[in-house]
Amino acid sequence: MQIVVVDDSKAMRSIVMRAVRQAGYEVTFTEAANGADALKTIRASPPDLVLADWNMPEMSGIELLQALRAEGNPVRVGFVTSESDAAARDLAFQAGASFLVSKPFTPDVLKAALQPVLG
Repeated sequence: MQIVVVDDSKAMRSIVMRAVRQAGYEVTFTEAANGADALKTIRASPPDLVLADWNMPEMSGIELLQALRAEGNPVRVGFVTSESDAAARDLAFQAGASFLVSKPFTPDVLKAALQPVLG
């Protein structure tokens, strides 16, 4: 399984990847520091899932999701973000997000979000 982890913080990308592994998934990760880099990566090699932060320079996570959907790309996208208000959640799901996990999170919380998406 291939997952692209998108966050402008390298430390947070590492935390997300570790939590996915602790949740019991065998995964190959690709990292991107912002939505623009992620979009290039996803176009070149479509992953099974994208785990994106919301607030990033150059292109935010929601802009990434909107760009993917505008291209007709159905890749599953989940947010791991500090954005947790109702408006952000609504926008994420309207744009086609599979889930939204609020930071800080535990591996169990991430596993619960991943389970319906990855099985």
